Amino acid sequence: MIKDNQKYFNRLHVVLDALVIAAAYALAWLIRFQSGLWKDAELTGTLGAGIYFSALIFIVPGYLILNHLFNLYTSKRYSSAKRDVVNVIKANTVGLILFISFLYIIDQKHFSRGMIFIFCALNIMGQSGTRIFIRKLLRSFRKKGYNIKYVLLVGYSKAAEQYIDRIMQNPQWGYVVRGVLDDHIPRGTLYRGVKVLGSIGNLEIILPENKLDEIAITLSLKDYDMLERIVGLCEKSGVHTKFIPDYNSVIPSKPYTEDLNGLPVINIRHVPLTNTLNSMAKRAVDIVGSVFAIVLFSPVFLITAILVRCTSKGPIIFKQERVGLHNKPFQMYKFRTMEVQKPSKEQKCWTTKDDPRVTRVGRILRRTSIDELPQFFNVFKGDMSMVGPRPERPFFVEKFKEEIPRYMIKHQVRPGITGWAQVNGYRGDTSIRKRIDCDLYYIENWTMGLDFKILFLTIFKGFVNKNAY
Repeated sequence: MIKDNQKYFNRLHVVLDALVIAAAYALAWLIRFQSGLWKDAELTGTLGAGIYFSALIFIVPGYLILNHLFNLYTSKRYSSAKRDVVNVIKANTVGLILFISFLYIIDQKHFSRGMIFIFCALNIMGQSGTRIFIRKLLRSFRKKGYNIKYVLLVGYSKAAEQYIDRIMQNPQWGYVVRGVLDDHIPRGTLYRGVKVLGSIGNLEIILPENKLDEIAITLSLKDYDMLERIVGLCEKSGVHTKFIPDYNSVIPSKPYTEDLNGLPVINIRHVPLTNTLNSMAKRAVDIVGSVFAIVLFSPVFLITAILVRCTSKGPIIFKQERVGLHNKPFQMYKFRTMEVQKPSKEQKCWTTKDDPRVTRVGRILRRTSIDELPQFFNVFKGDMSMVGPRPERPFFVEKFKEEIPRYMIKHQVRPGITGWAQVNGYRGDTSIRKRIDCDLYYIENWTMGLDFKILFLTIFKGFVNKNAY
């Protein structure tokens, strides 16, 4: 039986990756300089093969570190092949940028950039291929009954049912649930073929038999007073033990823990942007991006301002109070797209299809999102971000926070010009609940890569939208 030793597979991955990196680099050099596909003067070998291959001393460990940073050496039982390939692409893209940037910093003009791009492509294919191969190899072992983990659940709860559901849906993980122990559910009760074997007290009989790979504690909330005793029994036996909390009704998404001088603290919601470095990095991108956008769209600003001024009475820029970061109000800028109206009416009315208040020019500006361009000044000022949940008017914030659970969580980050909800079609007069679900996903899963993905998708899905009226 092949033992599932995570350290062994991690080491195997590291060795294979090192070989793939070196092989991809050597093949890239051969393609660039020995294949005859290029006829330029660079083929004379200005630097020589020795210089190129000496760079491997830094390239191999550098790329292995990047692989580690992008979680490429975590357990393959739960991760998907798609996620591995995406992480390989991310790691190699960062490596490519760092490699080329370093050459510019040291003013090395003769090192072939073309070869670096070839190396990046070959390395992505090689590392993705090895991971897919190892994954298929492990799955073939599991189909034959090898590399299987046998698990006993302690406690019958919703968490236990959800765990069994996921095990059944993903046989490639190689887990088999032997049964459940519980003091309240009758012995013999079945859930999807998994039987309640008896009371929790039977642990003292089962553990010494040493026939289990893992114990999963899935106690219901009312039984948490037993947790310490059960953990003590499991650890005494030496069986790997994990805790699957039954608090989905309290904590609807993944929590994360902090260490408070040895005291573990479970945060009900994970917000990556509360991290200072993440926040600073996002703000730096916002400043650079807003300045670039203001310069790039300056002709559009001028033409739009003239059209608004010439086609209807009133100011060119429309300012409206919105609720932003930490529930603080700010003035959001737009090109005016409606006839001037009383503030009391404007603050409480939702724009609907064929709204008579919208001007002819305004209808075009809204449909193409050109009316939103002045918000780049909000981004530059720090009121908003390039990407984030869309800000709402105070009247609707007060209304929605009473009607929609978790609505106010969106104010834990800066509001954005575009967001995950907008690129998924939830814009204008669409479901607020689904929009909030998208906002919460963004807040809890933020990465710089997700921001760039949303900006990219906005080009195709965000500017012109059938719900923007």
